[in-house]
Amino acid sequence: MPELPEVETVKNTLKKLVLNKKINEVKVLYPNMIEFPSVEEFIKELQGKTILDIKRRGKWLLFEFDNKYLISHLRMEGKYFIHEHSEPIGKHDHVIFFFTDNELRYQDTRKFGRMYLIDKDKLEDSKPICALGLEPWDKALTKEYLKGKYKHKKLPIKTVLLDQSIITGIGNIYADEILFLSKLDPLKPCYELNDTNLEDIIKYTREVLEHAIKLGGTTIKSYESAKGVHGLFQNELLVHSNAGELCKSCGTEIIKIRVGGRGTYYCPTCQK
Repeated sequence: MPELPEVETVKNTLKKLVLNKKINEVKVLYPNMIEFPSVEEFIKELQGKTILDIKRRGKWLLFEFDNKYLISHLRMEGKYFIHEHSEPIGKHDHVIFFFTDNELRYQDTRKFGRMYLIDKDKLEDSKPICALGLEPWDKALTKEYLKGKYKHKKLPIKTVLLDQSIITGIGNIYADEILFLSKLDPLKPCYELNDTNLEDIIKYTREVLEHAIKLGGTTIKSYESAKGVHGLFQNELLVHSNAGELCKSCGTEIIKIRVGGRGTYYCPTCQK
């Protein structure tokens, strides 16, 4: 599933392709993709509108119009591609935005992606945005903030790091990398974390995500940005997907376990 760096890369790629383009027509070929409002209203509201900007909130893309935001989550395998009008519609092309010169197609093999159309003035109070926690670079993300969120949680830190209502944008890949750099056992209960642990989580969350964004995200399995732009951060991974390899810090074999149902990679020496 695309995480914050991948969604940021998609956002930046799309801004070069569709910014200030007017939508002449919308086709929804898989109605369940539209979570809110009705498909009919979704189409009616967007036709004739111009894409003013594209933003990101957590793992969500926000297409900005004059009075609305189209909010899009790629889920497992969602992708946006630019096509010529003459190109045949593929069986996995589910939502199509037609411009004068070409069209933007949302493709999703598994059909898990979802879209919302929300009034601008209701964005922060409407689902899904209202349920999201702080962005990693928000100044409000402090050890005191995390202490308040973690102090009563007995769940493993790996599980809670994936909780989008606390810090938004972190997924499985980057959680493993953050915990490795923080020298934290992924099974360590949240309420046992001390101030240094919390400061390290904030520090390495920002460092890991910033570095991943610079490299275009991580290309594992089916992720790619619009126009087939692939990330390079998979070449920088220290533990994730490296089970059986030796830790670059201490030489111990990296192992894989399951935490909260998620495959988790860590070094049992560095992350005691």
